[in-house]
Amino acid sequence: MADTGVDKKRRRFLIGATSAVGAVGVGAIAVPFIGSLTPSARALAAGAPVEVDIDKVEAGQLIRVIWRGKPVWVVNRTDEMLTALPTVNPKLKDPTSLASIQPEYATNENRSRKDQYLIMVGICTHLGCSPTYRPEVAAADLGADWVGGFYCPCHGSRFDLAGRVIKGSPAGTNMTVPPHYYKTDSLIRIGEDGVAA
Repeated sequence: MADTGVDKKRRRFLIGATSAVGAVGVGAIAVPFIGSLTPSARALAAGAPVEVDIDKVEAGQLIRVIWRGKPVWVVNRTDEMLTALPTVNPKLKDPTSLASIQPEYATNENRSRKDQYLIMVGICTHLGCSPTYRPEVAAADLGADWVGGFYCPCHGSRFDLAGRVIKGSPAGTNMTVPPHYYKTDSLIRIGEDGVAA
C-alpha cells in the first residue's frame, strides 16, 4: 500500500482538539440553560413562609400580609363574632368545610387552630376577586340578618367570619385557609403546618 502523505499523529491530535473544543462549547451552553431551570432567589422568597406578629392586632381588626403573591388575612375575632358563627350555619353552603381547602386542623366551625384568630387567603373562590371585610352587624346594604363577614363586590358572594360561603352566593366553596402554626403565642408562621405553640 502506498503512503498517501497523511500524518496520522497530526490527524488524531486535530480530532482530539476539535472534540475538546466542542465539549467545552456544549458545556458553555448547557450550564446556563440548566441554571435557568432552577428557581430564582426572588421566586424562592415568593413561595417562602411568612411570619406575622399578632401582638398588637386589636379585637375585631384585620391585618393583611402577602404569601405566595396572595393576600392573607389575619382577623382577631371578638367573643361576639365567635358567638355569632353558629347562628349562620343554616345559611351556609358548606358549614363543616368538607368541600373546601384548609388543613385538617382548620376543619372546624371556626376554621382555625385558635378560635380567636382567623388566618385565610383573601381571595374569593368564585373568580378570584378580593372581598371586603364587613364586620358590622345588620349593615344597611347587606340586610338585617347580616352578622358580619366578608363581601365580594365583584359578583356579590358573601362569607361569614370563618370564610364560609353563604347560600345564594356565586362562590361554590369556602375561602381557603393556608397552612400555618403559632411559633409563639404572638407569632404566626404562614405557609407551613409546623407544630402549634
